[in-house]
Amino acid sequence: MARMSMYHEVDPKHEIMDKFGDLADIDVFHNLILVATYLRPEKTKGGLILTDKTRKEDEYQGKVGLVIKKGPMAFVDDDRIQFNGQNVEVGDWVTYRFSDGLPLEIDGVHCRLIEDSHVKLRVSSPDIVL
Repeated sequence: MARMSMYHEVDPKHEIMDKFGDLADIDVFHNLILVATYLRPEKTKGGLILTDKTRKEDEYQGKVGLVIKKGPMAFVDDDRIQFNGQNVEVGDWVTYRFSDGLPLEIDGVHCRLIEDSHVKLRVSSPDIVL
């Protein structure tokens, strides 16, 4: 199956980070990660227009996000899990189950606060995940 390439006027990573601006007022604790949910643009590179309903579903059922901030214990080995060097950094695209984490809206950006162990994949682009 071919990937559905999305048309981005602005790189989605830059668009999300610009919406947040200064994150100094946000502290993430323990092993949690703040992830901005990727919302698909309204059309594909091929010109197909996505319905508002389809795009709205991303807010609640999105499974790809941009790591915005990490708690100090995120991806640190402990008694419950051994990460064996696996880690993600701020600015990485990651996948997770849409039911994981606490949904939040910060500065108008839909986010999830998830545990480090809920990160399933790191991907180069959010568009490769349907």
